[in-house]
Amino acid sequence: MIAVLQRVSRAKVSAKNETIGEIRNGLLILLGVSKEDSESDAIFLADKIAGFRIFQDRNENMNLSIADVNGSILVVSQFTLCADWRKGRRPSFTKAAHPDDGNRLYKYFIEQLSSKGFHVETGSFGAMMDVELVNQGPVTFVLDSREK
Repeated sequence: MIAVLQRVSRAKVSAKNETIGEIRNGLLILLGVSKEDSESDAIFLADKIAGFRIFQDRNENMNLSIADVNGSILVVSQFTLCADWRKGRRPSFTKAAHPDDGNRLYKYFIEQLSSKGFHVETGSFGAMMDVELVNQGPVTFVLDSREK
């Protein structure tokens, strides 16, 4: 499971010109679920993200977690993170989870974050979406559960 975290001052996801998720001050998480992923990957990433100190303290050092700043989270599914781009000119998506499994693990990941007390907004799994954000910093991290 791959999570791209972006520290944002605001983020919004829309489908069919309608806003379906929106946050201020927090994290936009683009989540890719691969065939090999399981609930343990979702738990690992949710735990890591909950305590990940990437928000600035009063000295402008990254010492605070999302919980410390009372931030919100917007999670958007993005199967293209699981693409194999190494061969040819067209990416292959054979490593991505089947949509049923991907959606189940996407929802499970969201449940894990919500159970920790975070306000979580979401995109629409499998939909064509527009994502808007203001990346604060910019600060972006790529977390891969296979690299534990």
